[in-house]
Amino acid sequence: MNKKRNIMRIFAVYGIVVVLIVLIALFSIISPRFLTSRNVFTVLTQVAVVGIVSVGMTMVLITGGIDLSVGGIIGVAVVMLAKMLFAGMNTIIAVLITLAISTIIGLFNAFCINELNIPPLITTLGMLTTLRGVAFLITGGLPIFGFKSGIAVIGKGSLWVIPVPVIIMIIVFLFGILLLERTKYGRYVYGVGGNEEASRLSGINVKKIKYMVFSLCGLLSGLAGIVLLARINSGTPNAGKGYEMDVITAVVLGGVSIFGGEGRLRFVIIGVVIMGVLTNGMVLINVQEYVQWVVKGLVLIAAVGFDRFVQSRGLRLS
Repeated sequence: MNKKRNIMRIFAVYGIVVVLIVLIALFSIISPRFLTSRNVFTVLTQVAVVGIVSVGMTMVLITGGIDLSVGGIIGVAVVMLAKMLFAGMNTIIAVLITLAISTIIGLFNAFCINELNIPPLITTLGMLTTLRGVAFLITGGLPIFGFKSGIAVIGKGSLWVIPVPVIIMIIVFLFGILLLERTKYGRYVYGVGGNEEASRLSGINVKKIKYMVFSLCGLLSGLAGIVLLARINSGTPNAGKGYEMDVITAVVLGGVSIFGGEGRLRFVIIGVVIMGVLTNGMVLINVQEYVQWVVKGLVLIAAVGFDRFVQSRGLRLS
């Protein structure tokens, strides 16, 4: 019985690697273009935006919260930065302003949750809708393009053969792993998600931790928006639409519990790559977009269901 349980526990943690291998093998057989070096770098570049945001979302979920506003923050960051660049503002100043405003949005989310006691789901869902409207107000419903800026190197440049967006994503993941696994703040994040009341009684400033994770999630969403603008070179009000679901799916696939307190960023990386492989593979074999929505929705449901199964049987290794 113990041997069987140990096998189940190992599969609960490392089964995601098996899923990734199976997907790669499947799409490689169906499409000869899938495993080409060009397509591999295309997949990695495409997942960079989701990957950057997933670091912030991981921390939010570990505390027992959720942030549905990330897609809206990405969209506002894209159009706001495009507007400033179109007006001739210095690129560095425009980027810093974009990051600052994105962080403030995250702080406002935390304020509503901490001080007004509005549940994270309602707070961030309302913010998502609000930011979608703000993006259209900023642009008048029209895309902003034609600005001259060196920002394109962030989205299309490369260091040796590695695309810059991938390098940014790797740096963000390394930062997140160090913060969660090597600092007291990381321990506090897990503590708040594991048992908020016990954390409060032990002297942890729970509100401060929530301010930290939501503001960081806002900051990284803004950074993702900057990378996205640099890739598409156009500020469209629909930018970032649907990214919140891709991010949450990738994070839950990576083993982060939707109920808080558990998960590791090193596995989230695999979840992010799975989402990229799945999307890219479906595009290569000409799967219609609305069918892709169905598949992604089912993947999210399956990931949460599996998380529930793992939790109910205490199968996590860490």
